[in-house]
Amino acid sequence: MMVLMAVATTVATTPMLDLVGSASVRYNRPACREPMTTTQTHSTTHKRKSMGWVIFVAGAVLSWGAYGVFLQQGQVQLGNPLKALLCVGVAYFLIAVLVPIAGLSAQGGLSGFNAGGLMRATLGGALGAAGAVCIIWAFKSGGLPIYVMPLVFGGAPIVNVLLAMVMHPPRSSINPMLYLGFLLASLGAGMVLYFRPTA
Repeated sequence: MMVLMAVATTVATTPMLDLVGSASVRYNRPACREPMTTTQTHSTTHKRKSMGWVIFVAGAVLSWGAYGVFLQQGQVQLGNPLKALLCVGVAYFLIAVLVPIAGLSAQGGLSGFNAGGLMRATLGGALGAAGAVCIIWAFKSGGLPIYVMPLVFGGAPIVNVLLAMVMHPPRSSINPMLYLGFLLASLGAGMVLYFRPTA
């Protein structure tokens, strides 16, 4: 009799223990899933934020893509490359001088320029202005934007990559496809020169 009662008690309590255990497992599952969901959300948000630079790249592409066309038309209408260069300088002054001064004044950051950064940033600006001078004189010498600008923007990335590799040597081995890209860019420049339309 005692044995039957013990068996009955065991059978009766076993489902309850299973239910309690199942409920405990079910109750704890959301706690395990929640950190994963939070991590995934954070990762997705980080990826979205990290791709914001593409918008500014598109802005540079559009701006510099139209740069040569309008510069050549302005030079032709002004009749003097120096007048066109003066207009470029005025535009640089309005955008690259007044806007930063206003922004830095609002932030209280007009002081604290270090010599190294000042020299390199000024050199970069001078190289940009020198490039504008070269483009203007290319137009003056008979070049047209339809092939002058592709040559400039096809050759400039190669110079940029080579100079960047010298100043900041890569930590890993260079992919051979990079040199293939150099070759294709050079071939593209040659094709632009060979098949350029007549003026």
